[in-house]
Amino acid sequence: MAGRVRVGIGYDVHPFADGRPLVLGGVSVPYPRGLGGHSDADVLAHAVMDAVLGACGLPDIGTVFPSHDPRYEGANSLSLLDEVLRRARDRGFRVVQVDCVVVAQEPRLADFLPRMRQNLALHMGVEVDAVGLKATTPEGLGALGRGEGVAALAVALVEPLEG
Repeated sequence: MAGRVRVGIGYDVHPFADGRPLVLGGVSVPYPRGLGGHSDADVLAHAVMDAVLGACGLPDIGTVFPSHDPRYEGANSLSLLDEVLRRARDRGFRVVQVDCVVVAQEPRLADFLPRMRQNLALHMGVEVDAVGLKATTPEGLGALGRGEGVAALAVALVEPLEG
């Protein structure tokens, strides 16, 4: 393990749900519907967590934060990310960089991406330029294209902690 960088990939998708805020990367995005899920359903943070966990050889977020556990009901996903990062450190790794894509037909996310990047960078202890973040639409194709939910993909690069 010493001296070796590792890469992990994460993916998450949640359907839209009435009566919930839309939270992406820890940012409340004004929209009539939020995402359904046990926690705050922040698909961006969830994809990043799975990417980091995978890079460190740890179980996925569904195993680490099971949906049947009442402790995580309505949980702030950036707080869960903090726990993932603690587990990564305990395993001997730190995040170097992440690159992410949010896939949503709507709402348009361009104006919110800088704050999402800042949130993720702050929690991971990296510079903002170490967080790549794009938003794209599925061009009307499939469930996401019909506006049924939002998905996110992330790749994380981790390296061993120094001595």
